[in-house]
Amino acid sequence: MNAIDLSGQSAVVTGGCSGVGRAIVERLVRSGAEVAVWDVNDAALSELATDKHLRTALTVQRVDVRDFASVEGAAGRLSRVDILVNCAGITGATAAVWDYPEEEWQRVIDVNLHGVFRCCRAVLPSMRQAGYGRIINVASVVGKDPNPFEAAYGASKAGVIAFTKALGRELAETGIVVNCVTPALIDTPLARGLPEDFLAYCLRKIPMNRMGRASEVAAMVAWMASAECSFSTGAVFDLSGGRASY
Repeated sequence: MNAIDLSGQSAVVTGGCSGVGRAIVERLVRSGAEVAVWDVNDAALSELATDKHLRTALTVQRVDVRDFASVEGAAGRLSRVDILVNCAGITGATAAVWDYPEEEWQRVIDVNLHGVFRCCRAVLPSMRQAGYGRIINVASVVGKDPNPFEAAYGASKAGVIAFTKALGRELAETGIVVNCVTPALIDTPLARGLPEDFLAYCLRKIPMNRMGRASEVAAMVAWMASAECSFSTGAVFDLSGGRASY
């Protein structure tokens, strides 16, 4: 495996305590980055802070991406941010639109889409001043190929894709690149907890006939976070085992 060198880089990973976020944190640390993990899970943050393989390169901060004051305060406590990985997200309820609770719809959009906006807004002043930055938004293939009964999740991730494209163009001449990755179903405890029939439905849509691995997402994100990703911005990197058709 080719090594990606992120030595001297300061990264923020939201939702970095478990699943795909945790894999991204571990990969960035192995690549030499200093990583701040923003999450709302106090127990998981404490566990992460004591991980002997990570703790020397890790800062943990309790941050709620639904609250701009929380996000802005955390960003202000960091000397700089070179890399932002927006990975915090929730799937929300599985229900038909006519039965979908309005408060649940708002919660999914607030975490998955508004949270990405808030984190970008908080770190961009320092990135713009430095003339360098890498922003990676973790969207989903369902932002391009929605699943039924997951309208809120699909809409939120489609919004992340559109936001990425717009922000990439806004920053195109600044030295800051903004891209997103669109994984299909990834093998995490959350995915394993899905109803069996829905899990089977998702797998049938993947030509490779398997779930992706969190380490595969992390490997792509590590490259996207590096200086080698220099001529792509506003781009969508597919990681769906062949499911995506565009």
